[in-house]
Amino acid sequence: MKCIHCQGKMERGTAPFHIDRNGYHLLFDRIPAWVCGQCGEVYFEEGEVDSIQSAIRALDAQVENIPEVRVG
Repeated sequence: MKCIHCQGKMERGTAPFHIDRNGYHLLFDRIPAWVCGQCGEVYFEEGEVDSIQSAIRALDAQVENIPEVRVG
């Protein structure tokens, strides 16, 4: 498999994923991924993307239940 950005060789490894969303920051340190050995571009497979999206949906549902703190 070749990287679409630089045509480098993609190798199986892990990569971090993070997102700032709806008042929280979600960070996964090591998600299985294809990583370009030349430029570092990361591609997640469908299963990993589905798992990430599921975690985000679950957190969104929980965040809705946290009361907002008002200052002042």
